[in-house]
Amino acid sequence: MTASSQNPPSFLPGEPGELLYALAEQRTLLLITARELTDAQAAQRTTVSDLTLGGIVKHLTRAEQVWTQIMVKGDGELPQGMLDLEQYRMVEGDTLAGLLEQYTAAAQRTEESVAALPDLGCSVPLPRTPWSPPETVHWSARRILLHLIRETAQHAGHADIIREALDGASTTAQR
Repeated sequence: MTASSQNPPSFLPGEPGELLYALAEQRTLLLITARELTDAQAAQRTTVSDLTLGGIVKHLTRAEQVWTQIMVKGDGELPQGMLDLEQYRMVEGDTLAGLLEQYTAAAQRTEESVAALPDLGCSVPLPRTPWSPPETVHWSARRILLHLIRETAQHAGHADIIREALDGASTTAQR
């Protein structure tokens, strides 16, 4: 488990601190599913989905990296790797320990970036993607944080099912 998940960010007052705390809680639930796993277990498919525990950690790391970049830069540019489909699976050379280190670093960067924002209401243009509407869409930093909370919560649920299918463990039993 990471320092961020053990000690959720409580250094920020008000709404930024509350949203970061909610995100940290979801990260903690996700990280419970990765406890005491081997790399082979983290890469193992246990359901009809192609998702694996390692792949989920890798994807959420990338999500925090790209959404934090979008929020901080505010230039509407597509962050490198945002659309990379390899972010959903462990590849040769990936280790669970390495993926968890990267996740911790991404989480810390998110927290530092939010702490540096003057206002969660600041609006940034979203990057253009193949599924974007023709007009430029803007989101507030608040909405980006809410998106990260939802994304992390959704995948923490997926991870719980994958872990339960793997060896019977679940976040409910491991808290």
